[in-house]
Amino acid sequence: MKYASIFLLSASLLSGAAVAGSNTEAAVGGALGGALGSVVGEHLGGSTGATIGAGVGGAAGGMVGADKRSRTEAAIGGGLGAAGGNVIGQKVGGSTGGLIGAAVGGGAGGAIGNAYGDDDDRYRGDRRYRDSHYYGPPGKAKGHYKHRHKHH
Repeated sequence: MKYASIFLLSASLLSGAAVAGSNTEAAVGGALGGALGSVVGEHLGGSTGATIGAGVGGAAGGMVGADKRSRTEAAIGGGLGAAGGNVIGQKVGGSTGGLIGAAVGGGAGGAIGNAYGDDDDRYRGDRRYRDSHYYGPPGKAKGHYKHRHKHH
């Protein structure tokens, strides 16, 4: 199991250096955090500890690699993906399967959460433009009629 975690760590670092996008960084962070959290959690508390460790590690790793405005989404995705991947991996292939499942799930969850957070940023930008249409300097009608009382 020690060699599997070293191999996984090396492969994750190399894939992160190959493509340097924010989704990739969140994926690599979620994968590394999920794998390392799984290993530490298993040593401290067995299979339940591995699942909890994978979730916490995947959340932390996904958050560190994500964009500034989508860290919450990447943390949620990385944590849920790593914990779920650990549980499924343990059922299929024991502790080594749980380690690989946590890495794959944490990576996918971190990337998906970061991408979801990026979509929200585009909506916020559109909303700012629409809202600024109605506000402006005093005395200028911005999109609606302003009633003046001096002509009665």
